[in-house]
Amino acid sequence: MNGTTLAAPSAALDLRTDAHVHTGFAAGRDSVGVVVSAADLAGLTTVTFADQVGPETTWLPAYADTIRRARRRTELSLRVGAEVEVVQPDGWLAWPADLGHLEVVSVAVSRLPLAEGLTAPRDVRSMLAAGRITQEQVAEAAVTATIKGIERASRYAPVQLARPLSLLAQVGIDDALLTPDTLDALTAACRFTGTAVEISEAWRSPSPRLVATLREADVALVAASDARYAGEVGRWQYLHRV
Repeated sequence: MNGTTLAAPSAALDLRTDAHVHTGFAAGRDSVGVVVSAADLAGLTTVTFADQVGPETTWLPAYADTIRRARRRTELSLRVGAEVEVVQPDGWLAWPADLGHLEVVSVAVSRLPLAEGLTAPRDVRSMLAAGRITQEQVAEAAVTATIKGIERASRYAPVQLARPLSLLAQVGIDDALLTPDTLDALTAACRFTGTAVEISEAWRSPSPRLVATLREADVALVAASDARYAGEVGRWQYLHRV
């Protein structure tokens, strides 16, 4: 696996790049070849494949080989990546057994890592309703796990941050709750680790407010469809608005 490469901030988002697409190997529905054809049709120049992986994943070699073979049949730049979940409060990730095939890691916080274990958004909402946890505690836990997750991942590969803080929206917390100090810590971690933050079309994340904060802090931003279907690759609506 490659070492960390700092991502350069950019004043303008490159909409010819799709930094997060899925295939039939995991969360998607279409083959690598079909996705590449759709990307070409959409006028893209670069595609990052980011199928979801974990400790039980056995198909990474075949996945990487398929993408590398597709490179020989297209002028598009194709990157072999994977989406990896933060699973502990200290930022520990659900790594697959073999990292050697990956050129980039997309870090995700889809469930809230608490001391008692990973907590799904529905259960976090129940905890909030019951008064067992506060909105401030949820926000702090989510941001802390995100920061520690990208710091860990950056030791092994270039890093992207998938659908940042979308977990907060899923549990009914506005990211306006985040304090300036919390946002400063997040943006500083992104800059220090060279993490490129994905602006996700599918998840409408991060919010326009957070996008503005990241841009003002000179954090690198990349366009990401998070497409499950080939027809969604490189198709932008939310990104045009933000």
